[in-house]
Amino acid sequence: MSKKHSKEQKAEPTLDFNSKLKYAAAPESASIANIKKQYDLYINGAWVKPAKGQYFETHSPANEQLLSKVAMAGAEDVDKAVKAARTAYEKVWSKMPAKERAKYIFRIARIIQERARELAVVESLDGGKPIRESRDIDIPLAANHFFYYAGWADKLEYAFPGRKPEPLGVAGQIIPWNFPLLMAAWKIAPALATGNTVVLKPAETTPLTALKLAEIIHDAGLPPGVVNIVTGAGATGAALVNHPDIDKVAFTGSTEVGKIIQKALAGTGKKLTLELGGKAANIIFEDAAIDQAVEGVVNGIFFNQGHVCCAGSRLFVQESVANKVIRKLKDRMESLVVGDPLDKNTDVGAINSAEQLKKIQEYLKIGVNEGAEMFQPSCSIPSKGYFCKPTLFLHTSQSHRIVQEEIFGPVLAIQTFRTVEEVIEKANNTPFGLSAGVWTDKGSRIFTLTTQMKAGVVWANTYNKFDPVSPFGGYKESGFGREGGLHGLLPYLKLA
Repeated sequence: MSKKHSKEQKAEPTLDFNSKLKYAAAPESASIANIKKQYDLYINGAWVKPAKGQYFETHSPANEQLLSKVAMAGAEDVDKAVKAARTAYEKVWSKMPAKERAKYIFRIARIIQERARELAVVESLDGGKPIRESRDIDIPLAANHFFYYAGWADKLEYAFPGRKPEPLGVAGQIIPWNFPLLMAAWKIAPALATGNTVVLKPAETTPLTALKLAEIIHDAGLPPGVVNIVTGAGATGAALVNHPDIDKVAFTGSTEVGKIIQKALAGTGKKLTLELGGKAANIIFEDAAIDQAVEGVVNGIFFNQGHVCCAGSRLFVQESVANKVIRKLKDRMESLVVGDPLDKNTDVGAINSAEQLKKIQEYLKIGVNEGAEMFQPSCSIPSKGYFCKPTLFLHTSQSHRIVQEEIFGPVLAIQTFRTVEEVIEKANNTPFGLSAGVWTDKGSRIFTLTTQMKAGVVWANTYNKFDPVSPFGGYKESGFGREGGLHGLLPYLKLA
């Protein structure tokens, strides 16, 4: 064999298993999103210009490009919407046979399915979440909620045997920016099924899928005034909450705003449900399936940029497996793809707004200044847009602000524990009580924790799993009332 040939053989490439995989871009086409240059208010079955002629801009958090200009509703516009809803309630919707109401709700669900691809793209463009989450979770769940409550519309007397269920009247609903279309479905579907009419205000940073839903409602032929959608900022929401002709207020958002609403409605007789902030505990025991648990932790805090009130932002790991879990978690974080929300390879999309990104960055500084050890993967992030690397904080304690306060970003604080009693005490030691997760092989341990943890939802060996038949809601400063399931009908009914 010649020396030359021998040298060529030695030069054969070898696989580097430590190198990070590079994926070719797989973008979903943005052209499918039919976004108008300007949106008016949807009131009484028609698109209506705001009384004061004011509009605000909504931008894509991934590239900061202008998506559309949206009407800014004032008190006069809210009043017009509430009056339209009242007229529709008294003259049409409450008098319509329940099985006919069900047909409209069912039709909305079918049209959402038909336009699912467009809705997913709009959700990712406007909110910054990865297209995989919009496509596989948000939009299907939104359709499923309309399907589910369409089925309940003519069966309310079976849901509450021995009682006479009656609608409340006009519901004022305010939704956040983290699950815009899904939160709208959570609120609108049970309200319509129980015979109420609606005035909905979406978040000012993510109004587009709610406006697309208005188009769907219009195409479904829903009678004018049954659902009205008014866009705007905090003043718009305040006008809706304080309107004297609203019978019911449903709010999902921050604890601070929720407290303001609760004070404003005290003594008014209006029914109220609040779904507020959270600081969920995810607990891994030594007998858990570690790889499955690590993936569940990643799904619970990083895949959604931490933009869910039930995000598992506190991780408790039993001491005997802590080093193993942290090592695997760091390795998994190194493989996460941060970038364009429309790319199907993206795991972690954009932070919703510049203001939210600034808040997250402030908390990162707080964590370091408090003495916690910060870890971020070596991934790069886009130079334009609002992006934050997934972040771990190690060596944290109960007194750290990053452990006690809601950050609403891809930030995970880790603590260890030895006994069941210790972790229950730590998990409950927070003002919030929205959700939690438990990872263990022992069913008895699961039941012990679910009965003693102060959380509205406790997932076992999974995380962030939602279903229309399952109620969701919190305790303590995470709010009260339930959405989803049979329980989700109660806030919109009087039971005689």
